[in-house]
Amino acid sequence: MKQIIVMRRTFNGKRVRTGKMIAQGAHASMAAILQRNPSGPSSLKDDPRITEWLSTAFTKITVYVDSEEELLAVYEKAKAADLITALIQDAGRTEFKGVKTYTAVAVGPDTNENLAPITGQLPLL
Repeated sequence: MKQIIVMRRTFNGKRVRTGKMIAQGAHASMAAILQRNPSGPSSLKDDPRITEWLSTAFTKITVYVDSEEELLAVYEKAKAADLITALIQDAGRTEFKGVKTYTAVAVGPDTNENLAPITGQLPLL
């Protein structure tokens, strides 16, 4: 079991700062496994894949794309394959000059067999 974190590396032709990418990837990883509760604390989603992943080494692999279109395509493929997934949109308050921007997608946790068709061709970050 592992989770793939897909990072968008560029915005308007410029590389995103490393610290920003790390934060956005962490947001994606957490959003994929947590059920948000506006009136109280968040809790783990009720999914055996998450429980199994957390009971092992909870492996994460980080890969990248260079465009919003590529990022959204990964997200749509993951949803269509019924994989756990989360798409992160940054509010634009710091790095992206006021523009809300899609920055990261978490896919999984799931098996390599299920993840590979969606993310297996993407380069490691």
